[in-house]
Amino acid sequence: MTINAFTDDALADHDAVALARLVRDGATTPRELAQAAIARANAVDPQLNAIAAHAPTVRYSSDTSAALFGVPTYVKDNTDVAGLPTNHGSEAFTATPAAKDGAYTTQFLSTGVSVLGKSRMPDFGFNASTEFMTAAPSRNPWNPDYSVGASSGGAAALVAAGVVPIAHGNDGGGSIRIPAAAAGLVGLKMSRDRHLNGETAKLLPVNMVSEGVLTRTVRDTAAFVAAAENHWRNKKLAPIGQVNGPAQRTLRVGLLFDSVTGGTLDADTRAAVEHTARLLEAAGHIVEPVGLPVDEQFADDFVLYWALLADVVVSTGRLMLDRSYDATKADGLLLGLRAHHRRNLHRTPGMLRRLRAVPNRYAASFARHDVLLSPVLAHTTPTLGYISPTVEFGDLIERLRHYVSYTPLNNIAGSPAISLPLGQTDAGLPIGVQLSAAYGDERTLLELAYLLEATSPFPRIENVTARRAETSSTASSESIPATIG
Repeated sequence: MTINAFTDDALADHDAVALARLVRDGATTPRELAQAAIARANAVDPQLNAIAAHAPTVRYSSDTSAALFGVPTYVKDNTDVAGLPTNHGSEAFTATPAAKDGAYTTQFLSTGVSVLGKSRMPDFGFNASTEFMTAAPSRNPWNPDYSVGASSGGAAALVAAGVVPIAHGNDGGGSIRIPAAAAGLVGLKMSRDRHLNGETAKLLPVNMVSEGVLTRTVRDTAAFVAAAENHWRNKKLAPIGQVNGPAQRTLRVGLLFDSVTGGTLDADTRAAVEHTARLLEAAGHIVEPVGLPVDEQFADDFVLYWALLADVVVSTGRLMLDRSYDATKADGLLLGLRAHHRRNLHRTPGMLRRLRAVPNRYAASFARHDVLLSPVLAHTTPTLGYISPTVEFGDLIERLRHYVSYTPLNNIAGSPAISLPLGQTDAGLPIGVQLSAAYGDERTLLELAYLLEATSPFPRIENVTARRAETSSTASSESIPATIG
């Protein structure tokens, strides 16, 4: 059972690179693509619940030379776009439309995309599932009974279902990679300061937030990265440039199964990682086991840092966000984290000191290896409700600690990592596998991603639906494709 918007319109099943080429060739227009995406959204979002706000009018780029000119997209609900509210996924206040674009928004829009609206996220992005205290959850297009991950969950749902080929996300603990893993997408978490920082990231005592996109193809992610560099590039980092395929060099890959929480992997996830290791070895790369560059204290420190940030949000919401902010309406996870921080205030200085030392410890692991191969998550995406903010905090935080046990390290280290859909469960749900690199080495990750995409083609919802249609003797050629089923 999938939620699928793919149909024979201007978007078809093209990725962003193909659509931009069609626009340049005059075969379609940005308006036609936007109209098709809006029609798809109208057909499937009542089931997906992935859109936070619709743009009153489509925001078209004026730069016809931009790499992704005319490609429709959505911006995550924690990033300011002029004329649209930024509600951070919260039920505790109602935002007014932003007066101007955020700093990162200008870089994102410089790629030429057309903005249709905002995508949904959980309350301030703290949860690993896009679920709420009272509102309907965002659903996984592969199976609407399952979580689509978070915090860029709405973006992932819209891209996987075929509403748009590319959508904005950001990653503060796995928030691009987790929904990419859940929805069968490519999700690249960039190096710290690779792109312009959003306003929130500038205030963090340890900046762990990176901006980026979710896509269905590696080349879309590579095209976006190159286009964003044309607008602004951190001169302290080597440029990534346009990556068009695998590199012809042998890499030493560290195979990492240990998690920062010491939890155990489920069988399907381990099998997906082992399958990826075999693909890399078959391509001539050297794969060998490697241990964690941090100790078990890291997990406790990360939770306490998460709790510090939740405390700040809940305590200062009326001053920092909107006078209508009602702390009592914050979700259960934020309130539980805030209480956890209050109980452990005396541990905060030591926690910050240890987290600030992580980048050097992480960097040392690349003295011998070029890349680390690991799971994205300790188990496949759960059913909705399992990590809902309505779950009692003690149970919820333990479930999250076990589930989100690989992604946070890269956020604190500031290093790049990519989630690729290289496995599936027996029930057909995607499984993400993670590749991590040294600080500033996104290029190696994209080159390996091209290799793996070619040797183990990624599962796609439209292919699943097409196969079902071929085997169904009762399917009507006139039926609406954007339905659950």
